Amino acid sequence: MSDQADNRAPYAQIAAHYTELITSGELEPGSLLPSIKNLAQDWKVSTGTAEKALRKLRTDGLVRGIHGIGTEVLDRPSPMSSGSQRQDRGRRSGSSWGSGERSDSHQAAVVSAPADVARVLDIEPGSDVIRRCRVYRDRHGIVAHSTSWIPARYGRLIPELVKSERLTGGGTSLQLITQATGRPITHRIDTASARLLTPEDARLLELDPAKPPAEPVVVMTAKFVDSESNIVEYGVDLGGPGRTWRTESEVAP
Repeated sequence: MSDQADNRAPYAQIAAHYTELITSGELEPGSLLPSIKNLAQDWKVSTGTAEKALRKLRTDGLVRGIHGIGTEVLDRPSPMSSGSQRQDRGRRSGSSWGSGERSDSHQAAVVSAPADVARVLDIEPGSDVIRRCRVYRDRHGIVAHSTSWIPARYGRLIPELVKSERLTGGGTSLQLITQATGRPITHRIDTASARLLTPEDARLLELDPAKPPAEPVVVMTAKFVDSESNIVEYGVDLGGPGRTWRTESEVAP
C-alpha cells in the first residue's frame, strides 16, 4: 500500500498510515476503516497483522470498534509533542510537524533574557538571547505555542536564526547549530508539568487574556546540550486547552 521505505513492523506501518489520514482530517470522524480482511488484502499482510494495526489505533484513542459495524474514526484532538519528540521527528523526516500539523506565526528576535531563561542557559539575566516562537496547529485548533531560547552567539554564526520565518528546508535550529559548530547534541533534559494560564499565556494561545480557561494546561520544557557541555537551546511548549501529552516505549519481556 505504501511505497515509502520503512523499517517499522508491518502493523506499525499500517497504523501510522491511518494515523496520518485521521489526524490530517482526510478521514473524518464517523468514517469506517476497512475490515480486517480487506486491510490484510490491501496491505498484503496476515489478518493477525491487520488486527494488530487496528488494535494500536484503538489504543491510541483514534478509533473505536462497533460490534457488527466495524472500526469508526473518533473526533479527538491529537496530543502535543515534547521538544525532544519534535527533535527526533525533525531528524528523521526533516520536519518537526506532527501528523496533521502545520506551524505559523513564526517570529524571531534578539531580546533580553528573562531571569528564568538566563538561569537555564547559564547566562546573566538581561543578556542578549535569541527568542524564536511559532504556533503549532491542527484541524482542532492550537496544539501548542512553542518558544526556543538560544544563546545570542549562535545568531552570529547562523543569521537565519534571527529571521522571523520558518527555517528553510523544514530543518531545526539544533540541526543548523550542529552543522555550524561541528558539535553534536549529546543529551537533553525534558520536563512536563501543568499550570493555570496567566493572561500572557492566554494571549500566546490566542485566547481572551481577561478570561483565561480555568483548567490547567500542559507545559513542557527541553534543554539541549552539546558534546562540550554547552547549553545550545532551551525550548518551552505551552499546550493548548484540552491538549494532553503521551509517550510510548517498548517494555522488555
